[in-house]
Amino acid sequence: MQKTFEGKTVLVTGGSRGLGVAIAHAFAAYGANVAISYAASADKAAAVVENLKDQGVRAIAIHSDQADLNSGRPLIDAVIAEFGQLDIIVNNAGIAAQGQLVDDPALDEEKYNRQWQVNVLGSIANTRAAASKLTDGGRIIFIGSLLGDYVPFKGVADYAGTKAALAGYARGIARDLGSRNITVNVVQPGAMPTDMNKEVAGELPDMDTFLDMHPIRRFATLEEVAEVTCFLAGPHAGYITGETINVAGGLGI
Repeated sequence: MQKTFEGKTVLVTGGSRGLGVAIAHAFAAYGANVAISYAASADKAAAVVENLKDQGVRAIAIHSDQADLNSGRPLIDAVIAEFGQLDIIVNNAGIAAQGQLVDDPALDEEKYNRQWQVNVLGSIANTRAAASKLTDGGRIIFIGSLLGDYVPFKGVADYAGTKAALAGYARGIARDLGSRNITVNVVQPGAMPTDMNKEVAGELPDMDTFLDMHPIRRFATLEEVAEVTCFLAGPHAGYITGETINVAGGLGI
């Protein structure tokens, strides 16, 4: 495999499970040194790091709770202290609170508010901290959701809103950082086989109905989404910025 990212450093937030692990492994396979952040599961994060090192790259795991908006700068500083540079940041960390309707008198406001804190404000805090430290020609990639563009069922208003907010923010900072040739894009997956999706599976339509909404009648693999992320970080995507790329099997067309 071509070592597209040899000599580069990537930070993948939320890299201890699910899509974050797949993204970290994909970058390592292309030769990048990889930092992952995690909020819990230190043992899982350590295991991911060992697997990344087995691919012949340098790797570290950094504890960072994205719900704490003061965690962004220490996270970025730790990456640069270890590797001396930061070339790519993938804002992958997020949580999903779904299933309740906005007019539900029992709406768990604390849980839903925390979702905005982690998914939006935490990602913004990391990005602000990274912006001045990124190398010119660097990459910022947000992992959004197709629900940011298209909402085919009820009970996901707040989650969809957090992902739509990321897309708008990405377009704004693409303007801000374009003069440094830093690109900013959003990858919007549909349903994937992740722990987070399993946790909210009971709040979605039944499986057959849900799959029937897709022209390609299956879920995305984690590797498919990871490869799109790597493409946007690579040399062939240097003129793509401020865009959202859906990886959702045609759901929403």
